[in-house]
Amino acid sequence: MIPVSEPWVDEKEIEFVLSCLKTGWISSAGQFIEQFEAEWASYCGMQYGVAVCNGTVALEAALRVLDLAPGDEVILPSFTIISCVLAVVEAGATPVLVDCDPLTWCMDVEQVKAKIGPKTKAIMPVHIYGHPVDMDPLLELAERHGLVIIEDAAEVHGAEYKGRKCGGMGNLSCFSFYANKIITTGEGGMVLTSDARLAARLREERNLAFQKERRFFHTRLGHNYRMTNIQAAIGVAQLSRIEEHVARKRWMAEAYTARLSRLDGLQLPVEKPWAKNVYWMYGVVLAEALGIDAAQAAERLRTEGIETRPFFLGMHEQPVFHQMGLFVGESYPVTERIARRGFYLPSGLTLTAEQVESVCEKLERILK
Repeated sequence: MIPVSEPWVDEKEIEFVLSCLKTGWISSAGQFIEQFEAEWASYCGMQYGVAVCNGTVALEAALRVLDLAPGDEVILPSFTIISCVLAVVEAGATPVLVDCDPLTWCMDVEQVKAKIGPKTKAIMPVHIYGHPVDMDPLLELAERHGLVIIEDAAEVHGAEYKGRKCGGMGNLSCFSFYANKIITTGEGGMVLTSDARLAARLREERNLAFQKERRFFHTRLGHNYRMTNIQAAIGVAQLSRIEEHVARKRWMAEAYTARLSRLDGLQLPVEKPWAKNVYWMYGVVLAEALGIDAAQAAERLRTEGIETRPFFLGMHEQPVFHQMGLFVGESYPVTERIARRGFYLPSGLTLTAEQVESVCEKLERILK
């Protein structure tokens, strides 16, 4: 079976983890945490990094420190992972959805304008599968209306928008370092900001709202969102190779595109002129004329020894949110189409040229 993703772990990761084990710094304090926070923030062009235990928590922490009130609205795409809407709901706010762009699969920025109202407090652009959101129109809207931008940059480590790193343009940006990400800590996440006040609140939020002057005296509720020094050690080692990781992802995309572009009925990933796509996952969308949907294609590929993953199912189609009275009767046609006809191919950092060729051969076979 060719796996959909496999992390690239080298000797430096082992060396740094052993250092943690030998020195006893294995929990939520240690040199690697501060180093990882500082280096990742600097790489993305932000001043402060606050490491947390996973990407979902990064989103939740970012929303919590905004002190949103019931009825406050956050605009975000329907085509995303449930963590995004979960963070809004957990913060007591109301998620407001937009459809996605049919080419980049990122949020449709034109639809955002129509959704801004008197209760709108924030916009959450989600960079999808390695391609950036068109950020300048959103940043202009945020400035005009006094809104906060929360970037979900979990899938775009190293990607760029007009020369700026993704995760370096919002008031807050959130990252995941799950095992399938371009930079991994196994599990883990981080929130970046250049606002000192928000950074202080984030550090308080992740550490049970302990106070420096009186540790077990609490004036607000926090959470245990801490990352371990062992996880951060892996992250520091991974970050030292990020340009190699990004280059390998871009090579993978070039190899897939060169082989698959000759097939009819496949929509392949794009790279807009203003973007540097890091192709976190190489997705394809099947044309209606092929007479096969993504689930059927994935099953046939599985029997051929190829692991895949489906595209996100839109948030507006999630039963759990309908039960909460959210998104009932809403429709986002692009999201609905690609959710049923899109899936991504093996895209891990350890993928070989021979494996790419095998995937392409078998995909061509099942489509015929």
